[in-house]
Amino acid sequence: MSDKSHDELMAPDGAVTPIDTDYQVGQDNIALKIGPFGLDIHNRVFVVSGSLIALFVAVTLLFRNSVGPVFSELRNTLTSQMDWFFISAGNVFVLLCLVLIVTPLGRVRLGGTEAKPDYTYVGWFSMLFAAGMGIGLMFYGVSEPLSHYAASLGGVNVVDGVRTDWAPLGAALGSTEAAKDLGMAATIFHWGLHPWAIYALLALSLALFSFNKGLPLTMRSVFYPLFGERIWGWPGHIIDITAVVATLFGLATSLGFGASQAAAGLNFLFGIPNGTPTQIILIIGITGLALSSVVAGLDSGVKRLSEINMGLATLLMLFVIAVGPTMAIFSSIFTNMVAYFENLPALSMPFDRQDANYSQGWTAFYWAWWMSWSPFVGMFIARVSRGRTVREFIVCVLLIPTSVCVIWMTTFGTTAIEQLNDGYRAVVDAALPLQLFTMLDGLPLSSITSLLGIVLVVIFFVTSSDSGSLVIDTISAGGKVDAPIPQRIFWCTFVGLVAISLLLGGGLSALQAMVVSTGLPFCIVLLLCAFSLVKGLMSEPRA
Repeated sequence: MSDKSHDELMAPDGAVTPIDTDYQVGQDNIALKIGPFGLDIHNRVFVVSGSLIALFVAVTLLFRNSVGPVFSELRNTLTSQMDWFFISAGNVFVLLCLVLIVTPLGRVRLGGTEAKPDYTYVGWFSMLFAAGMGIGLMFYGVSEPLSHYAASLGGVNVVDGVRTDWAPLGAALGSTEAAKDLGMAATIFHWGLHPWAIYALLALSLALFSFNKGLPLTMRSVFYPLFGERIWGWPGHIIDITAVVATLFGLATSLGFGASQAAAGLNFLFGIPNGTPTQIILIIGITGLALSSVVAGLDSGVKRLSEINMGLATLLMLFVIAVGPTMAIFSSIFTNMVAYFENLPALSMPFDRQDANYSQGWTAFYWAWWMSWSPFVGMFIARVSRGRTVREFIVCVLLIPTSVCVIWMTTFGTTAIEQLNDGYRAVVDAALPLQLFTMLDGLPLSSITSLLGIVLVVIFFVTSSDSGSLVIDTISAGGKVDAPIPQRIFWCTFVGLVAISLLLGGGLSALQAMVVSTGLPFCIVLLLCAFSLVKGLMSEPRA
């Protein structure tokens, strides 16, 4: 089916069970005209969330020489004390999604019993995947499998009764095959079912309560079964403000990672100094590109960039498969999947973990990151998923991206591990943002592929920034999806400013600290959302 404009949400097609409310989208908004520019903002959500973020940026920049250790301590405290909570919540989301696939609730269609999809599968997959974890796959595709493999191979280290190694589970001392299986299983665990279940849960909830229940496309609408008409008051304001803040810091974290990797690549290829000034210049330049995409809108800007990016990413992956250890990659896809499912129960265990560095330093941080990204990715996926059944939606949003992540991580991780085992130490000795380019340097045509890698990082950077800005704008406009363009420009610029301030105030530690801090309250929001989703689905007619 041909693509349609999404400037307005469409009325249901076929039978639905709408919620009867007197609330009108935008009734609490303030409409302003400043010269040729117009604004249409929710009077409390926009002002409170914008003020909180502006205050944070100001404090970080004013005290940038002293806030670094504070951010590091904040991250360590939250991940060490709340790791069980993040891991338990992630398990709940996976189980709920799998249950919805096999129950009759999977027959509910988003947008009504007669609704048809607005996007082809190619356009749909490209947008949800590029939004979901594009920069992360580029940043961690080589470094994470390599890190877990090397840590597992080194075995368990205990000092004064405390385990100090970073290996997952019980490690695999001296066994290259066992270390490889465990390292890849630990990597896939962070990029497979759990993160996509977080996205799928919220995206499905937003789509259901907007397309079927007739409520605004904003976070508060999901909680109508729990709070009723009170969601239009302060309970709803707090939910939307939390979503805006969590989304913005989640985006800023990813943009910081993307900038550090692009700067490392430019230094590797062209000798450009790799420091904070270069990263800031990259953030400014790429934010400018994101602004042009945001102004163009969903179909003309975000969708087109996403499809270009997925094509380039596929091209790079196929090249690595063709010129790298081809047979090892193909044989590892199956063995890695088996290793993932064999180790999944132990890796997802929330309590009595002996591998604290892995479960707290890696898993708890990742889960908080995915949760802080979930309002942005969830709402973005919801906007482009009208016409799908719940079963089709979860299969496509949960299982297919997990499979693609397995193939991606296997391709890049196996290539790096094979290079290391063949004596190519540069790939493991390089700094984390540089490991992708070091791995590519061990293959033919490295200058071309490294340049392609930088281009991919930049475009993933742009697609994350522009689609995230569209989502934040929708929430802060009270659910309006056709808010004036200057508001999109404001939020896109704000994301870049937050990323810059965090880099100046403490580098990647500051970015990680803020994503964990905002992920914690939003984890509670998501658990409430799971209950509300089931309640909403049970009242819907089934196709």
